[in-house]
Amino acid sequence: MGTLKAQDIISGKEGKVFKTIDGNVKEMAYVKKIEAKIEKNKSEIKVLGSRATHSKATGWKGTGSMTIYYMTSELRELMLDYIKSGKDTYFDIQLVNEDPASAAGKQTVVLKNCNIDSVIIGQLDIDKDVLDEEISFTFDDIELLDKFNSVQ
Repeated sequence: MGTLKAQDIISGKEGKVFKTIDGNVKEMAYVKKIEAKIEKNKSEIKVLGSRATHSKATGWKGTGSMTIYYMTSELRELMLDYIKSGKDTYFDIQLVNEDPASAAGKQTVVLKNCNIDSVIIGQLDIDKDVLDEEISFTFDDIELLDKFNSVQ
């Protein structure tokens, strides 16, 4: 078994984020941090002859959050469109991890049918040099377009 090389650990600063809304792909350069996770839904199962409570996977839920610089109105416009017309917008987010210093290579994940939960409609803060905001979202499908290389 080999030893992990420090240079192969992926830097959190190396990568890109893109969104696709109505077929238009744009880089989300204002993203500071983004994280998406999948959580299994499980039912508890009792089995005759066993004192343990067993679990059975019955589905899953995709949730995510991103911290963005407060400098784009696009997500606020999506929310206002929902408020004014009832039209809710679903879109894809593509996350690319690609650290050129790492032999792990590139991983590309597409989060499908993303839908934002809330946005800050306006803000001022005299104690902050830089304004940002936290956006939570859900998604209901994924694609893994590129996989990391095995480095060990």
